[in-house]
Amino acid sequence: MSKPEDPMDRRHFLRLGGLAGAGALAVTAPVLAAEPNSADKQAIRYGMIIDLKRCVGCKACAAACKAENHTPPGVAYNIVMEEEVGTYPDVRRRFISRPCMHCATPSCTIVCPTKATHIRDDGIVAIDYNRCIGCRYCISACPYGVRAFDYGHNYHETATPYESQPSPEYGQNKKRNLKGNESPRGNVRKCHFCIHRVKKGLSPACASTCIANAIHFGNLNDPEGLCTVHGEKLRFLLATRDHLRLKEDLGNNPSVYYLT
Repeated sequence: MSKPEDPMDRRHFLRLGGLAGAGALAVTAPVLAAEPNSADKQAIRYGMIIDLKRCVGCKACAAACKAENHTPPGVAYNIVMEEEVGTYPDVRRRFISRPCMHCATPSCTIVCPTKATHIRDDGIVAIDYNRCIGCRYCISACPYGVRAFDYGHNYHETATPYESQPSPEYGQNKKRNLKGNESPRGNVRKCHFCIHRVKKGLSPACASTCIANAIHFGNLNDPEGLCTVHGEKLRFLLATRDHLRLKEDLGNNPSVYYLT
């Protein structure tokens, strides 16, 4: 009789982390981050701690993200990956919320020819839509499949008032459906931790919406840093719970931790 799989088997979990964005990942090898990690010298490094034991797979985080950032068809900043594990009759499903990892040494910044993809002083990996030329090298380089290209599609033949509203990303409030190739249509897009909300003292939409309080957000470089949503001490969560990061063996040093 086969032994039921450990729901937190690390190797299996890391394999699952590559299921999203299969089109990009299946045909290209990730670029290994070769730059030295200087993240610990920063005063601020925003990151997430996601409790897998609390996640119920409701996908409220993904819905909230899409509503907040007005993302078009084919563009999703946060998805919830699912997998069925175990041996009958002990079969169960596990869910993994997957935003951008906001790596300290990201592969995407290394390959970007225009430096449109860059690391902010607060550790957030952002995209300058005015510099992005749509080459999509970063999509191929990202080992997590978190990036998508905005082709300018709408959900309806004629854009609804909601679809025509400016995107609040980075506080720029730029419209998608302009003539020509103006931002962010024709650009690569991805999760940016809802920085336009963070600037106002709010938390990312996904963390604020999670019904199970599974998503924690805050400054990982602050020894006394608290979750901006629930108030837990972030370092305490990592010190008292088993945790891991997706594909950390690649050296990208992601800023998203998973409590197991």
